[in-house]
Amino acid sequence: MNNSYKRRISALFARILFMGMGLSLLFACTKSSEDFLYKGDMLPVTIKGYNGGSEYMEVKIDTVKFKSIISTGRFDFSEAYLFPENKETAKLVITEKNTEKVVLERELKKGDGATTINFLYANDKVSDMPDIPALEQGKLKLIYMFKPTVTKYAGPVDIVLGKYYWTPKVFEEIDRIKDVKPYEFTKPITIATFPTVGQQYNGQPTPVSFVAYIYKAGTNEYYTKDTEYGWHATSSTAPKPGANAAASKLYVFQEAPNGGNMQFFKELEL
Repeated sequence: MNNSYKRRISALFARILFMGMGLSLLFACTKSSEDFLYKGDMLPVTIKGYNGGSEYMEVKIDTVKFKSIISTGRFDFSEAYLFPENKETAKLVITEKNTEKVVLERELKKGDGATTINFLYANDKVSDMPDIPALEQGKLKLIYMFKPTVTKYAGPVDIVLGKYYWTPKVFEEIDRIKDVKPYEFTKPITIATFPTVGQQYNGQPTPVSFVAYIYKAGTNEYYTKDTEYGWHATSSTAPKPGANAAASKLYVFQEAPNGGNMQFFKELEL
């Protein structure tokens, strides 16, 4: 057997040995991967909503802290939690980052699958974010949260949707959301779209404005009566979409008086 042949045989054995080691490594990795996948279940968790406070917040499930932080304003992110073997539940806790105040706690169950937590944090209160109704042709669908941050008005109010005819300066109610509690979301209200130009009132041509007034609950009296703030026919209105095109909106708004009259600041629109 010459040297050249011996070298070829040696090289062949070396390749077989190398392939065997590679297969062993592959099987080991596969088993390790299977152990990872089947000894614990990966739970996708989505955190979304609106932070109306001034503090950033952290999310933790048991001892595992999320990398993402809840900032002020809108937030929406997803991360995954791996349930340890033989564990069926885990505790999700959301706290203010600087004060460590607990904002929200929720028990997560492995069997429930992917989880979405959708909430609003405002005025030190947590509220579930409502689902925005589906868009429908010829309809305006609205959800509100009213925040009386200046007057501190504590009673229930009615949010009254209507038309303001510039000539002869008349308000016509269409519908109202009754008994609205401050800092809580209303139920959805639906009205028909309507044109604002080329309109008439008692046969007289007039432009029309879509307005949303706020009355003391069960009355036609502005909630600002007996306060220092007046009410302007067209600028004292809660936020609303255009009247002539279908829309489905959620608004969070707060008081922002201007020039002696009550006006409002749109904090959130979805």
